[in-house]
Amino acid sequence: MKASRARPCRRLSPSATRWMWRLALAACLVVPLPGWGQAETGAANDTREVIVVGGDHYHPPYEFLDDDGEPAGYNVELTRAIAEVMGIEVRIELKPWSEVRRGLERGEIDILQGMSYSEARTERFDFAPPHAIVHQSIFARRGDPVVEVEELRGKEVIVQRGDIMHDYLIEHDIGALVIPVDTHADALRALAAGQHDYALVANLPALYLSRELGLTNLVPVARPFSLRYGYAVRQGDANLLAKFSEGLAILKNTGRHQAIYDKWLGPLEGREGIPWQKVGQIGAALSALLLLILGAIVIWNRMLKREVAARTEELRLHQQQLIQADKMASLGVLVSGVAHEINNPSSLLLLNLPVLRDAWADAEPILEAHYRAHGDFPFGGLPYSRMREEIPGMIDDMQEGTRRIKRIVGDLKDFARQGGDALGEVFDLNEVVATAVRLVDNSIRKATGRFEAHYADDLPPLVGNAQRIEQVVINLVLNACQALECPTQSICLTTRHDRAEGRVLLEVYDEGRGIAPEAMHRLTDPFFTTRRECGGTGLGLSVSAGIVSEHQGSLTFDSRPGHGTRVILALPTAKRATPGVAPAGETSNREQEPGTP
Repeated sequence: MKASRARPCRRLSPSATRWMWRLALAACLVVPLPGWGQAETGAANDTREVIVVGGDHYHPPYEFLDDDGEPAGYNVELTRAIAEVMGIEVRIELKPWSEVRRGLERGEIDILQGMSYSEARTERFDFAPPHAIVHQSIFARRGDPVVEVEELRGKEVIVQRGDIMHDYLIEHDIGALVIPVDTHADALRALAAGQHDYALVANLPALYLSRELGLTNLVPVARPFSLRYGYAVRQGDANLLAKFSEGLAILKNTGRHQAIYDKWLGPLEGREGIPWQKVGQIGAALSALLLLILGAIVIWNRMLKREVAARTEELRLHQQQLIQADKMASLGVLVSGVAHEINNPSSLLLLNLPVLRDAWADAEPILEAHYRAHGDFPFGGLPYSRMREEIPGMIDDMQEGTRRIKRIVGDLKDFARQGGDALGEVFDLNEVVATAVRLVDNSIRKATGRFEAHYADDLPPLVGNAQRIEQVVINLVLNACQALECPTQSICLTTRHDRAEGRVLLEVYDEGRGIAPEAMHRLTDPFFTTRRECGGTGLGLSVSAGIVSEHQGSLTFDSRPGHGTRVILALPTAKRATPGVAPAGETSNREQEPGTP
């Protein structure tokens, strides 16, 4: 190399030096410097992050490089629209699909603008809501047999390298001989040239390329999959995915997404087969016409159905009432028969127990003399010294128990007896309540260990039918037992005389679950019960209310859920009672127990 000479520097004059300083100072004042009161907008814009968006370089009409080498297609226009509405800067890079997929995995590409969704891919990628549905199809040469995916075993199948169908054949071990190529166009050309058996590719791109390349001997023979197609990022890049998801939502809400979709994909979908949209419109019009013709018939049928249902329900209620009445009559006959059979042995006991007491009284002096002379000796398996104290009490207990059996049997017979409708009997409410308590004693013992009954001493007599009032009391007590949730909750019965109103009252209070407010108005409805699953029929309080009304009385219920229930039965005294005539203006706040039998 030739050495260069250094030229000597020429010295400037003092005046020239002064002019140069002036020019430098003016340049400093003209050029804006950051921090000197100038906004740094330009600098901020220059440093704004550019998002790299990847896509397939030859996947029309979704994405491809046009004749000028610029990105084009449905995905490209959609991405640019999202960048515009979100105010972000993007750089679209279209390369072979396998290359851009690896670029996303390595972090060289930020987001893919078109990737089919699958469960397996979610292990490495996150997906935005889809912006299209891609139909995958099996293409074959004309005249080749129609096959499904499961029938590709042993066949040579061409797929795009890294495409969703490539992944599917490998992951599901279909058993086909997979022939990967770089693009859909390569797959279709090879198939049209007679190479291999089938091509498994996306339907719209294949139809588009077949038309563009003039591949007239290829036809789709099956459409096995419809897959969601949209933006995808590396797993965990939620912020970037959120931006594109939000932008896509804005485009959908403004109608811009649909315009882009119709521009690129609408014409191809119209040629793809039957115009389902028009078919749907025609079907909707025909359906509307049929609805107008059949509307009157439908309305008429509904009216008839409602009428038939109401009549059927009415007949069903009457039938259930008849069945229940027949069951009660049969039960009365059964109870009478059982009571008669129990009455015979109990009468025998009552007859023989006094004889045994007298026999013991006669034998006791002899046994005492033997005891004093010879000491203690066995008597009935126990020492005589103990038995002589126990036997009198045992005889008394047996006699009292037998009397109780006879009394209960008599109460059952009276309750089961078919009485008339006469309401002229004079009776004492305390006696009726005591009899009812004896009849349901077993139910009371099972339900609670805290049962109390308080009977007033000054009750005047009542006029009516004692047996039917007893039935009302039994229903109220059984309802109270069924309302309890644990044996520590109590039931209390109280009778009293309301002299001011000329009535006798029975109050039945329980500490049970209480009654829901919405059930208050349905208390006396026949067959209404909250214990249907436990065998309740809903007739107990309905029948009771009818009996009380016949006696000019009233049933009043006061209850709240979780605070128990208080029921008051009020009956007029004998002086004011007019059997069979209901008092004018008699009203009551009635409510059904949760345990309606």
